[in-house]
Amino acid sequence: MELEIESRNVAMTPRWKTEIEARMDDLQRGHDDLIHGRVTLTKNRHHKKLANVAEALVVISLPGRHTITARKENKTFEEAIRSAFAAVDIELTKYREKRSRKEVRLPPIPPNRGVVSKLFPTERYGFILQDGGGEVYFHANSLQGLAFDEIEDGTEVVFGLEEGNKGPQATVVSLPPSIGSKLP
Repeated sequence: MELEIESRNVAMTPRWKTEIEARMDDLQRGHDDLIHGRVTLTKNRHHKKLANVAEALVVISLPGRHTITARKENKTFEEAIRSAFAAVDIELTKYREKRSRKEVRLPPIPPNRGVVSKLFPTERYGFILQDGGGEVYFHANSLQGLAFDEIEDGTEVVFGLEEGNKGPQATVVSLPPSIGSKLP
């Protein structure tokens, strides 16, 4: 891994540089795919009334253009370096946990079922006859996973429902799940 160490408004001491290199080695042992690291130490001279004048900025680059950054201020550079590296380690761990999850989020299946009963192709809307009776308006924009040209009278659909200006209307209209899948 390539490592850049720099300082602003303060001369870099060998002690700080050694501390940074050691902490970066520790970080690499726990996270072996780090591509690049940059650490900048800055002395905030214009904040005379503030107690924290030492700032450490740690930037880590990962594959896939991912970057993790931590900026910590403290009274001493040693404390700022320690805090910044601890924060980066926590963020790297969170990033790894998130990436390792294999959850697939599917949109919820609309709870209502019905059959397309009327279509107005030139105006791009139609009506659905609900199971249990009553018609529901839908517009082509509410179709999900199918095109307006793909549906015809008698097509079975599932849909979300809300009250519109002129009565009930479908919010999301899609084909019902296949026979093997379960409905909620």
